[in-house]
Amino acid sequence: MVTGGLAQQFLDDVQSALDLSTPDGRARVIFSGLADLEGYVFQHPPPGLVFNQTAFANPRLTLFGDAQFGRQWYAYAQFQANRGFDPGSEVRNAQFYEYLLRWTPWENGTLNLQAGEFATSFGNWSKRRFSWDNPFVTAPTPYEQVLTISDANAPASPQGFLARRSLPANKKAWVPLIWGPSYTSGASAFGSAGQFDYAVEVKNASLSSRPASWSGFDQGWENPTVTSRLGWRPSAAWNIGLSGSGGAYLMPKAEPTLPPGTSLGDFSQTTLGADVTWSRRRWIVWSELFLARFEVPNVGHAELLGAYSEVKYKITTHVWAATRMNVMLFGDVPNGVGGETQWDNNAWRLDLALGWRFNQHWQMKLQYSFGEEQDPGTEGNSLFAGQITLRF
Repeated sequence: MVTGGLAQQFLDDVQSALDLSTPDGRARVIFSGLADLEGYVFQHPPPGLVFNQTAFANPRLTLFGDAQFGRQWYAYAQFQANRGFDPGSEVRNAQFYEYLLRWTPWENGTLNLQAGEFATSFGNWSKRRFSWDNPFVTAPTPYEQVLTISDANAPASPQGFLARRSLPANKKAWVPLIWGPSYTSGASAFGSAGQFDYAVEVKNASLSSRPASWSGFDQGWENPTVTSRLGWRPSAAWNIGLSGSGGAYLMPKAEPTLPPGTSLGDFSQTTLGADVTWSRRRWIVWSELFLARFEVPNVGHAELLGAYSEVKYKITTHVWAATRMNVMLFGDVPNGVGGETQWDNNAWRLDLALGWRFNQHWQMKLQYSFGEEQDPGTEGNSLFAGQITLRF
């Protein structure tokens, strides 16, 4: 107990030392961080955006910097040292994933203008994307299940596109509906007025774009994506939102594979979403519904419906349990021989998690996931994951 108390006091002192401000309080800088150690054991091939082929440990260090200058200016940056943005995707990596400058002209918060590289405003999951806030180790299925949609090359024919259904997910060439928090680059306007929230952003890449495309310096701005969300808070317990996004999803290296006379901007990803958050006492529920359409070269419209519902229950002050049901359903596309065929495998996944928040600095989570797809063998059914987080 004495040792634990000394350790917590040390972390409290570190947190206080990282909070800096001028004597008049007009300027303030706060540094903080998360140190995560995750472990994954799964049935091969690994589900979601897990890249390793065997069970492995995944360390991650995330550092944050928040700076306030007067009442109108705010700056923020997020830096990570990891094994790739997604577990096991690289041997090691260190870079800034977010950085922004924000101007708030009025104190009532009706308008905020910001520019940089930052998480999408679409839906409600990006607001709890960090390990300290996410009741689970992984993201919901729509944010991590890899589709048979490629951003790297165009299929040569409908038959070639449909043949992907029977293959394990090619995570280096295919993309999910939304790639995690989608830290793309651009500018946004957002704010609140009474019971309503709004956000509009113009970014350099689509919601499904991979981490290598998020930087405006690398991907460029030739085919921007526009995303918006309108939220309504009828009471303290409810937050309801509608989102929409549209823009080109193919990367520049796909251009040589496009049909003659077309360009990257001719093939878009259009995504509509509805989200609901409800909380009362020990309960909190998050749900999202997605309707999406990809314009696939040499194929046509590829449509899908995705949804999840996530429930968290606080058993005690420090312990919680959570369950999440995920569903992905896919439409039909022309099959090249006069008919239509479903273009990807319908799938469902159940996630179960148990978490302990020991104090304001330490927490631990355990998760088990089980799911099935129409075509067995394209993705593993089971995943065990654990995570220990230190917050400072």
